[in-house]
Amino acid sequence: MNSPASIALFTAILLTPLAGRAADWPQWGARHSRNMVSAETGLPSDFDPTTGRNVKWTAALGTRCFSSPVVAQGRVLIGTNNGQPRDPRHQGDRGVLMCFDAADGSFRWQLVVPKLDSDPYLDWPRAGICSPPTVEGDRVYTVTNRDEVVCLDLNGLADGNDGPFQDEGRHMTPAGDAALAPGPRDADIIWLLDLRTAAGVRPHDSAHASILIDGPNLYVNTSNGLNSRHEGIERPEAPSLVVLDKRTGRLIAREDEGISPRIFHAAWSSPSLGEVDRRRLIFHGGGDGVCYAFEALPTDRLALPDRPTKLTCVWRFDCDPTAPKQDVHQYIRNRRESPSVIMGMPVFHDGRVYLTVGGDLWWGKRQCWAQCIDPRGEGDITDAGLVWASELNRHCCVTPAVHDGLVFVADCKGIVHCLDANAGTPYWTHETRGEIWASPLVADGKVYVGNRRGEFCILAASKEKELLSSTRLGGAIHGTVAAADGTVFIATDEKLLALEERPVEKRGQH
Repeated sequence: MNSPASIALFTAILLTPLAGRAADWPQWGARHSRNMVSAETGLPSDFDPTTGRNVKWTAALGTRCFSSPVVAQGRVLIGTNNGQPRDPRHQGDRGVLMCFDAADGSFRWQLVVPKLDSDPYLDWPRAGICSPPTVEGDRVYTVTNRDEVVCLDLNGLADGNDGPFQDEGRHMTPAGDAALAPGPRDADIIWLLDLRTAAGVRPHDSAHASILIDGPNLYVNTSNGLNSRHEGIERPEAPSLVVLDKRTGRLIAREDEGISPRIFHAAWSSPSLGEVDRRRLIFHGGGDGVCYAFEALPTDRLALPDRPTKLTCVWRFDCDPTAPKQDVHQYIRNRRESPSVIMGMPVFHDGRVYLTVGGDLWWGKRQCWAQCIDPRGEGDITDAGLVWASELNRHCCVTPAVHDGLVFVADCKGIVHCLDANAGTPYWTHETRGEIWASPLVADGKVYVGNRRGEFCILAASKEKELLSSTRLGGAIHGTVAAADGTVFIATDEKLLALEERPVEKRGQH
């Protein structure tokens, strides 16, 4: 019989993540904290896609890209649509996750997901897969356009069909069509959980979630949101945040704070994690404009619960306490008065939580702020927890980058802001002449950020404003760049670019 000590040792080995390379950027934002800061150095401060200067390679995506690239184990993964099909068997609108070789941009494999055709507000036309994946070892975790949480093999089907899920051909084929035969350029699904059935969720517009891994646990925001008439929440009983077992995909916990009825648009803010006074907390930005802290589940469990448990809420911080709290959906389309929403991720840095909050980009007031929260305390910490709030210009959906005593954020008026991390006072702003949905990334003493008009800016990450370069690209930029292994990866609507300090003649095209 195995001893308790041997069982514990085996479990610890099983649950220990496979180590990624130090140069990887395996999820959207730094591990656990979600800070948009990379330790990479030697990165370019300018480039020219016309001449190829500092452009390592480019690769074709679809025709719209709302995702952000991640880099792990020599692979780059990014969500897109099927506007430029890699496989001629897949014609028409689809959600797609593409995998490329990070060294040369060659195409490796793709996950193709048919649309939810019953209602465009469940799965917005041509939006593709919007969720940035999370990679750990040889496993890729992401959320599809159909609000399915999937675990994939990083190597695709090229090394065989692993895991309990064996019906990849049926999954990538629209209902009513004959199932396609999967091949080595297709994704290998290990397991799949549909949040619409498992958690009673009704996604709105597009599912957008960046999965947080903590030991054996996956924390996933659900994208639960408005009905198609924008009159209210169709599934008010559904959770805004759930926890899955990473080995099986089984739903093991959920929040039960009654967030969903107060969601003004959708639950698109992904969770982060930090330790506060020796207590491990999960930070969740609610679609109701409230930041929540939940106790993190134990990471040393030996068995799964018989049924999903309730996450314990430690505190709540109302980021906009004077906003309307009752019958919130009567304020849809009101640009002067409305509730606030949190769309970017809360960032945990040096014992504080940084986030952006404000009126919804499509349906709410224009007012928005960057905020800093003291995460100590319990219950309602709205009054005691505010360290500072700095008003921005017009709507904001980004995640902050906090580095060297500075906070970098951008708003939908197209302005990049540099703030003092301790007091929130502004140092400088830079106007880019286009809406910014992409979160700024700080790396190698630089701030990298693009806007929806296709302008890509590189600024010095310092108290003194210095624009290092501004480059016009051929399409809108919606996602955060990734920095890994001396390379910067930028996605426009139609292309993925890899930049590094390298001679023009080594440029590649795929």
